[in-house]
Amino acid sequence: MEYRNTHKQELGHYDDFVAQPWMNDKWKKLIFNADTKTINRKYFELCVLSRIKNELSSGDLFIRYSQEHSDYRKELISWDEYEQGLPEYTNMLGFSEDSKTFVTELKETLSELSAQVDEQFQSNEFLDFNNDQLVIRRHQNTPEPKQLKQLDEALRDSLEEKSIVDILVESEQWLDAHKLFKPISGFESKLDNPRKRFISTLFCYGCNLGPTQTARSIKNLTRKQVAWLNLKHVTEEKLEKAIVKTVNAYNKFELPSYWGTGKSASADGTKWNVYEQNLLSEYHIRYGGYGGIGYYHVSDTYIALFSHFIPCGVYEAIYILDGLIKNESDIQPDVIHGDTQAQSTTVFGLAYLLGIDLMPRIRNIKKLVFYKADGRVKYKHINRLFRGNINWSLIERHLPDMLRVALSIQAGKIAPSTILKRLGTYSRKNRLYFAFRELGRVIRTAFLLKYIGDVELRRTIHAATNKSEEFNNFTKWLFFGGDGIIAENVRHEQRKVIKYNQLVANLVILHNVQSMSEVLSQLKHRQIPVSEEVLKFLSPYRTEHINRFGDYHLDLSKKSKTLNYKLDITKSQVP
Repeated sequence: MEYRNTHKQELGHYDDFVAQPWMNDKWKKLIFNADTKTINRKYFELCVLSRIKNELSSGDLFIRYSQEHSDYRKELISWDEYEQGLPEYTNMLGFSEDSKTFVTELKETLSELSAQVDEQFQSNEFLDFNNDQLVIRRHQNTPEPKQLKQLDEALRDSLEEKSIVDILVESEQWLDAHKLFKPISGFESKLDNPRKRFISTLFCYGCNLGPTQTARSIKNLTRKQVAWLNLKHVTEEKLEKAIVKTVNAYNKFELPSYWGTGKSASADGTKWNVYEQNLLSEYHIRYGGYGGIGYYHVSDTYIALFSHFIPCGVYEAIYILDGLIKNESDIQPDVIHGDTQAQSTTVFGLAYLLGIDLMPRIRNIKKLVFYKADGRVKYKHINRLFRGNINWSLIERHLPDMLRVALSIQAGKIAPSTILKRLGTYSRKNRLYFAFRELGRVIRTAFLLKYIGDVELRRTIHAATNKSEEFNNFTKWLFFGGDGIIAENVRHEQRKVIKYNQLVANLVILHNVQSMSEVLSQLKHRQIPVSEEVLKFLSPYRTEHINRFGDYHLDLSKKSKTLNYKLDITKSQVP
């Protein structure tokens, strides 16, 4: 504040600045000139701003009345509410209310699991050590059934070719989703032909044609009519309700039950391009180019449950729990798979207290640290894995604080991503960060022990993450207009585009499952064998029968087929 109006590059009061405890040695070398006894103003300002950024990120510093950088502690439930809700919550998750008992049970679980893996290590053909580094040999994928190729060709030949607009029309007629998109203000007049207007707007933004091109492709519609509906009737919340309605209809079909139980989901992100001359775009080092990350939670039955649009520079793992907490559909998974970024110990700790099993794909496992439940115990085969010990007293001391966060999330007071942003690597004074990190070390070590000891678990995780990657490719295929670049420059409009695209993808998946169920039920007359084993290898991400280009005739007079959720496969079809 003293030097805010001066333009001098060298400042005085050398001794006063040197005494500042919040500057580390690396900054001091840049800031202080020992020969002239002066301070470099430029480096001093960079140091102050860098420190403020880190303190805001960790929650050690907050901005009053700010939305993103407010004091998160004021968003938590009170201690009285905590005491009232704790018995029911811990009973639901099978935890002990007593901190000492909670730690004792957790310690016993980790000790027993470590001993079990140690005992079975020599009989595990996929594990070995190479110069004290763990080596996990690749497992073989489950071979495809012989009948799969024949069945796949039969589906490809039998599925009726349709345009993307025809598919959206039929799917929307099943759901009547247009009724969810009433005027935002409540004072707008009713629309003429609301179904046509909604489908046109959904096609426009979900496939990225833009209002001008949509008006050219769909007759009797102007550019202003398409853009007007998006601005006056459509919000993120309404799009999420339409997505939930689609997921619930999809969940009634019998066919997806062969692909998964709905009890697990996978989360993965993919880069979406935006214009470089956009203040909200960021350059992504891993993907290259400017854009943002579309982060999707995909059920093991292939349908997408939730989506986010986040900046490229954000650690994706902090959003991995949001999709399950905010998911309001009938599919309610309690197991979440993720990519390598989901290995964060704080995410493991918070997920455990929320009753969510975090099971990410592991890469570079030799760089991860395994922690012992008891440092005095020596294991015969896997002792080389452990390079740290758990501080159980830290978990016991701060368990009420951590459970208070979990109860606040359950009550809807705060989002998991909000608290995880505060529990990042910048937290150096936040004791809650150290407590969650220590609990996360326990849970992650337990998961890693299961991961190396169970080849079927590794197969399951690999298959789940593959579904997320396939969904990412599927959404990109449907986002074919405008060279795949999101043209919106406002963040909330960009988020709406991601929701539009997810809704289009889910409607196409719904339509594909309906069509596939109909074709599979008819194959009994053609003596083509259909077994449960073969059905497991099918996927609703089929595109060969969908025409994306050309003139689009929006025919609302055509009656759509009635949804048939059952899969009519007789026992004679099963070999």
